[in-house]
Amino acid sequence: MAISIILLFLPLIFFSSFSSSTIDRLSGASSLSVEHADDVLTSPDGVFSAGFFPVGDNAYCFAIWFSEPYSEGNRTIVWMANRDDPVNGRKSELSLRKSGNVIITDAGRLTVWSTDTVSASSVFLYLHENGNLILQNSEGGVLWQSFDSPTDTLLPQQLLTKDMQLVSSRSQGNYSSGFYKLYFDNDNVLRLLYGGPEITVYWPDPELMSWEASRSTFNSSRIAFLDSLGYFSSSDNFTFMSADYGERVQRILKLDFDGNIRLYSRKYRMDKWTVSWQAMSQPCRIHGTCGPNSICSYVPHFGRKCSCLPGFKIRDRTDWSLGCVQEFNLTCTRNETGFLKMSNVEFFGYDYGFFPNYTFGMCENLCLQICDCKGFQFKFIKHAHPSNIPYCYPKTQLLNGHHSPNFQGDIYLKVQNTLPIQEIGLDCSSTVVKQLNRTYTKHQENASLKFVVRFAMVVGSVELGVIFIVWCFFIRTHRNSSAEMIIDPKLEGKYDKGRMEILFEVALKCVAEDRDARPTMSQVVEMLLHQENDTELV
Repeated sequence: MAISIILLFLPLIFFSSFSSSTIDRLSGASSLSVEHADDVLTSPDGVFSAGFFPVGDNAYCFAIWFSEPYSEGNRTIVWMANRDDPVNGRKSELSLRKSGNVIITDAGRLTVWSTDTVSASSVFLYLHENGNLILQNSEGGVLWQSFDSPTDTLLPQQLLTKDMQLVSSRSQGNYSSGFYKLYFDNDNVLRLLYGGPEITVYWPDPELMSWEASRSTFNSSRIAFLDSLGYFSSSDNFTFMSADYGERVQRILKLDFDGNIRLYSRKYRMDKWTVSWQAMSQPCRIHGTCGPNSICSYVPHFGRKCSCLPGFKIRDRTDWSLGCVQEFNLTCTRNETGFLKMSNVEFFGYDYGFFPNYTFGMCENLCLQICDCKGFQFKFIKHAHPSNIPYCYPKTQLLNGHHSPNFQGDIYLKVQNTLPIQEIGLDCSSTVVKQLNRTYTKHQENASLKFVVRFAMVVGSVELGVIFIVWCFFIRTHRNSSAEMIIDPKLEGKYDKGRMEILFEVALKCVAEDRDARPTMSQVVEMLLHQENDTELV
């Protein structure tokens, strides 16, 4: 009898425990606590979850994420409510008021975020299957939704309109608002903007007119949309398709902290995200990467690298966005000023003006006349007629510098004559480098790496020894043979017979039975050099 009663109530017990840890909606006068890990809203299909997410030590933000992590403990955040105002890990909560307002309060009961909504009828908060957090009244009216206030991510079926913008996070682990924005400009064009100490637009290419970048300024609707198949369309005529267009996969369009906007996709829930499209193929053309008076260069397999201009030193080693500061005093006296040529280097903007048909000498004199001139860009621009026209761009500031072998132009940096006047190249593959007077903190030696290196050296030595022994054995067995019998027949006689004979002779002497008859290394080198000299004389 007792067993029958237990079996009767077992489904109820199971359902009760399941429902307590899976919440599909929040009704009036209820809340989610930061202290309860199970206080999480889940979409009907289980793909998305919403709750308090740790963003630092005792710091939490209410967020929406993919329920399945892409790696151990790493969840993909798609939206945050209070990204710039994290709350305490104790006594903080998200509450749905009877008045129809949703608020997030800190431990001190201070409201840090609110939907600012009011409803005379009952309301409830739920998470849709598309990742949209919706506040709805009993009549079915939507009072508020997270799709209307995106952070750094756009989901399929989510619109980006003239009243919205994507804002990057500050860094890889810092979810607060960063310096980059994706938005519709007043000319109806979708743009990427760097909003640091200096505000500049860098996508589409600012050197191009809108029509040259295949953008239209005539559609004032300002709407962009990503569908579930990987097709993106904007009202300014900008469109793209993902590399895996048509596949049924999870997708997110994200403005990353590095200023590039990328479309990510993954086929299975536990898979890692892969990039299926990105706006900027040359990452060093993203503004604000390295800060003033510095240059960004791209190193394959390592990414972007920042370096100070000659005569400058880094301002803050922990933050390259602050750039570099000048180490010399620049005067306006001509006989104390010179120029350093830096090939294939470009600095965007902050031109004193642009001067066509200026010779190099005219451009140099113009920069010398302007005390605020930091240097000048000099390049030739092709026009309809056969000859190229030289253009002069005196620079009052050196911002957004980047090095690219494809850039056909040079920058001439104004410096003191005491600095070496020479041409400076930024070819990372070159063995010639310019040493900067900096000090670096020495890292602790890696014992594991040292062991691996030593082990590799020992193995290499053993391999060389084995090869030498095999060669000696081969020579011994063919001591009475001629060089022609040993040489690989695949060479088909295409070799220097004299050199082969001397090599054969040296090899025989090296494996002589009498150790005292074997030549020393210096004698071997002398014999080989003697053969080289004889060959040159012939």
